[in-house]
Amino acid sequence: MNDLQNKTGAPPGTVVYYGENHSEKVKITLIEYNETSVIEKDFFDLDECMNHINPAMVKWINVDGIHNVELVERIGKQFGIHPLTLEDVVNTSQRAKFEDFDTYMVSIMKMLYYDAEIRSEQLSVILVEGMVISFQEVHGGDAFDMIRNRIRTGKGRIRKMGADYLAYALIDAVVDCYFTILEKVGDKIELLEEDLITNPTKDTMQKLHYMKREMIYVRKAVWPMRELINNFERSETELIKPSTDIYLRDVHDHTVRVIDTVETYRDLLSGMMDIYLSSVSNRMNEIMKVLTIITTIFVPVTFIVGVYGMNFENMPELKTKSGYFIVWGIMITIILSLILYFRKRKWL
Repeated sequence: MNDLQNKTGAPPGTVVYYGENHSEKVKITLIEYNETSVIEKDFFDLDECMNHINPAMVKWINVDGIHNVELVERIGKQFGIHPLTLEDVVNTSQRAKFEDFDTYMVSIMKMLYYDAEIRSEQLSVILVEGMVISFQEVHGGDAFDMIRNRIRTGKGRIRKMGADYLAYALIDAVVDCYFTILEKVGDKIELLEEDLITNPTKDTMQKLHYMKREMIYVRKAVWPMRELINNFERSETELIKPSTDIYLRDVHDHTVRVIDTVETYRDLLSGMMDIYLSSVSNRMNEIMKVLTIITTIFVPVTFIVGVYGMNFENMPELKTKSGYFIVWGIMITIILSLILYFRKRKWL
């Protein structure tokens, strides 16, 4: 990772990339559309991309990779994006946020996906007049494939709406991915719950700890989204048309549901942790109970054996012909009496 120390002492708005090192070339994808047609092209040069922009169509510029700071700054200058916004775009540790400027709006969030474990990717969506600019941290598949397919095929209302609806659709796709992640987490919790009930082991405890860390990770990404969408919905900018407000309210409801599910899973995992500790404690208590009963049974027997093991010459019982069998009879009687007593008290 690049070190944030590079920014120490630098003036506000200094664009310094902070994230994993990448060497691949940044790809710019331009999608332009209206009700009747769609144009989609990939570029590796900003000037070439700008030469293909059609002012009469809704435009979506997607930038795959934010490690090329120079390119990000050039895009910012081209569309009048403030350096403070660009600073947040290239900072992969940035908390999800929404900001409303005079000529544009920016939403920065975390896109979650499942690859053996939960991973996140920095995503920035900037809405300007008639255009959406999205910055993704890495190349590869993402939550936007369904949006691209809807644009290409003309399904739904996206081709009939403006850039503000496109910005909503991108955010909604990210929130939908949260549901997918939580569904997989829910399946893992069910399996873990079965292990916890049937045969809790140290491995079960490790899995519980791991899943609790995962839920903290998801919570950190999801919780700020409610505030982000609230601010998006309440913005008084002219970039958002009144017809889009109802969709923003819908994605807000989805976000609240995601947060409720995250909190439910966190409480469930905490309860499972308590169950595990109680189960281990109960098992230890059962073991101690058995050992205590065994000790209680053999204490009087041990006392008798100890007394007659002193071998004093004047002990009259030592010379009794049937003394050995009498002592055995007494000891067996004591043992059986204690066992019957414990069973009557339901301690056995």
